[in-house]
Amino acid sequence: MSGTFTWHGGRLAAARAQFGDGPHPWLDLSTGINPIAWPGAAMIAPDWGSLPDPEDLRALEQAAALHFGADPANVCAVPGSELGLRLLGALFDLPARHLTPSYRTHAEIFPDSRAVPAPKGPLPQATMLVLANPNNPDGRVLSPETLRRWLVWQEEAGGWLVVDEAFADGAPPISMAPHVANDRCLIVMRSFGKFFGLAGVRLGFLIGPRSVIVRLRRLLGDWPLSAAAIAIGRAAYGDGAWIAAAREALACRAGALDALLRNHGLAAAGDCPLFRLIEHDDAHGIFTLLARQQVLTRPFDDHPRWLRFGLPAGPEELERIDRALRHG
Repeated sequence: MSGTFTWHGGRLAAARAQFGDGPHPWLDLSTGINPIAWPGAAMIAPDWGSLPDPEDLRALEQAAALHFGADPANVCAVPGSELGLRLLGALFDLPARHLTPSYRTHAEIFPDSRAVPAPKGPLPQATMLVLANPNNPDGRVLSPETLRRWLVWQEEAGGWLVVDEAFADGAPPISMAPHVANDRCLIVMRSFGKFFGLAGVRLGFLIGPRSVIVRLRRLLGDWPLSAAAIAIGRAAYGDGAWIAAAREALACRAGALDALLRNHGLAAAGDCPLFRLIEHDDAHGIFTLLARQQVLTRPFDDHPRWLRFGLPAGPEELERIDRALRHG
């Protein structure tokens, strides 16, 4: 399997180059992004002639903090959670461990990071323990009780717990954001673009102790976000009615995808509100079959029996997937 499609999702230009175009536009299911975006972005007109105002940035962070259940003083906006994760490597000088399987970037944050299974007790040395919850790519969910226990173990060893909650907006009760405090060694990362369907805005958040926030702001400088990211994020986090409806809609779309996949003998082996993971002996063949019909999914070179499907937007996209799989 070519690394072009197994490293991250969203490689439509490469897919077109390899598989060509057909009678229908490409259907990109390779990323776990809400297929129905928050609709207010088109109505926002940023002030492109002025530098972003610090007060507007603080207002965005306050709106996001309310959504996360966190203290605004512990929330720092970053230009995408991917970059926020990578900046952790500049903030800490500790050995690192990341749970396996995991998001690719987790292995790259720290130069000496090693994959480890879920801990059964305190690690023997002070480390940065990095994990995703829900996990990417298999959707595994760890309870807050489990993560609080791991946090205590990390603190006892002089280390830190880093929880990447890029997919947590659909399941608020699992979030560790409310447990972040100035006297705890806990950092939580959140993504804006996945749940709100606006990945191109490049907006994320680091939630951590004030001492970490101060150092991070020094790295980011005075204008870390564009005026558009600030305005869109602030308005979207304030749209409680849309957020509640989106959570319900995602569950319905995921259920419809589950039913379709089961009809083709492809029961989900892992899931979260924004994607489904199947396990199949010929995952590569299914990926190729779909790509030849302009449906892009996400394969994995380190788990060749896995294939991940993002959520289709509605019946028309479901029918395309069904038709493409029937051609196999």
